[in-house]
Amino acid sequence: MKSPDKRCCGSGVCIINDAGECWCGQVWDGEKMAAPSLNLKPSTLKNSEQDSDKTKPES
Repeated sequence: MKSPDKRCCGSGVCIINDAGECWCGQVWDGEKMAAPSLNLKPSTLKNSEQDSDKTKPES
């Protein structure tokens, strides 16, 4: 049997891929398993919708 991954969060059920991502959603941050960071990118679609609303004449 394979030895346990040292990056396990302590639950004993971590299955961590080469990218450091566990099946439960946690990510290896270099020191410990942690919740992934929330990287929100500004939506260009949302911005273009707002711009088009400004150019529409009001009825």
